[in-house]
Amino acid sequence: MLTYNLDLSVKTPLYEQLYSMIKESIYTGKIKSGDKLPSKRLMARHMQISVITVENAYAQLSAEGYIYSIEKKGYFVTDISRTVNQVSLKQKEIKKEKISAKDFFADFVSNRVDLQGFPISVWSKLVREALSQDSGKDILKSAPQEGISELRKAISDHLYHFRGLDTDMKEIVVGSGTEYLYNLLIQLLGNDRIYAAEDPGYPKPFLIYKSNRAKCIHIPMDEWGINIDKLRNTDADIVHITPSHHFPTGIVMPVARRYELLRWAYEKKERYIIEDDYDSEFRMSGRPIPSLKSIDDIGKVIYINTFSKTISPSIRIAYMVLPADLMAKFKKELYFYTSTVASLEQKTLALFISRGYFEKHINRMKNIYRIKRDMLINCIRTSSFSSKCEILESESGLHFLLKVKTGQKDEYVIEKAESEGIRVSALSSYCYNREYSRMYNGIEHKFIINYAGIETQKALEALNRLLLIIFDS
Repeated sequence: MLTYNLDLSVKTPLYEQLYSMIKESIYTGKIKSGDKLPSKRLMARHMQISVITVENAYAQLSAEGYIYSIEKKGYFVTDISRTVNQVSLKQKEIKKEKISAKDFFADFVSNRVDLQGFPISVWSKLVREALSQDSGKDILKSAPQEGISELRKAISDHLYHFRGLDTDMKEIVVGSGTEYLYNLLIQLLGNDRIYAAEDPGYPKPFLIYKSNRAKCIHIPMDEWGINIDKLRNTDADIVHITPSHHFPTGIVMPVARRYELLRWAYEKKERYIIEDDYDSEFRMSGRPIPSLKSIDDIGKVIYINTFSKTISPSIRIAYMVLPADLMAKFKKELYFYTSTVASLEQKTLALFISRGYFEKHINRMKNIYRIKRDMLINCIRTSSFSSKCEILESESGLHFLLKVKTGQKDEYVIEKAESEGIRVSALSSYCYNREYSRMYNGIEHKFIINYAGIETQKALEALNRLLLIIFDS
């Protein structure tokens, strides 16, 4: 029987301690591939802890792909030996035009967020404080090209505590949105390289690569994320992925697939992975999934994130964490770029993060979004069409997939809904190669419900109307 010594004197929750210890046992081979874990009740009784503690630890291990469950049989250890043994394991913890003029009753496509929970009074106070510091002289100066040190330090600390990423603030570059940072990356890496993106996938990166005359190809997804075998059959040097919460499928890439991807990058010097961690903060249960970069020992992962979803789209501040060699190249070859974010905004955000307001805001918004999501899902499950509906989600991010059994074409549903003031998109809208549809169990009749920026009652009414359209009632 597995035995672990949990420390009641530390702040780390017991389920996190148990999760980390079991994961360590899997890595070191104390628990082997295919081994069955003790049942939750048996483990709880043996360890003299609550069943819910074991349940939460198992849930986190399952979410990250270390274990899997078989109905009525229990939990078993995933085979990650093939990838773990081959990769250094340093243990640290649509293509559519925008519709902007039309006023929709409900927009399930927009990236807007719920602004009611934003602490505007706190933000205003921090703006005044930033202006008053040093008589406001620093605010009038232009910021360093990579961003002010206070903000980069605050971001570095945040990444360490919440994404398991131990990074030097000197490797962080701040910019006005991810689009700006993507453009910088293409100049840094070269537009003569071949970039790979996920299919299905968010169209904006592809459009940015294309606008910079860089070749971008699409690699199909399977149930675990981007298909590594398909990637190997291409000449791609750089791959752009969203491993912690893929859009639009919601797939969380398991640890075995992450190590396969790292192994691909390690095989050639010129290969890099761009990890877009957008939307990863809003995991509704368990602890956040560690970032891919947190298990990269050699420096092959470029990490990108933004504050547009966690705070507001109007806060045009994003950042990237570059490997040391690329940071040196950035300083040498792109030295002439100036910061695109005002010093006042950077200073205010630095205070917002370092004082703990950002963490409180995320926790508050997670509760707001969880309630909204649960109400929408309950609306579907209690409707007269529930037997024809299936919710596809992974407890993270601000959207879910609604899979339906209907004879209506996706295009018809989208157009009909729009005519009634409801904007919605389908998984098929984000696919570039229909031949790949079987790679992800089909692409038709899966609609994306992006609920973050819609008032709850309006979202519920729109969802009921959408169901009537889908089933033509």
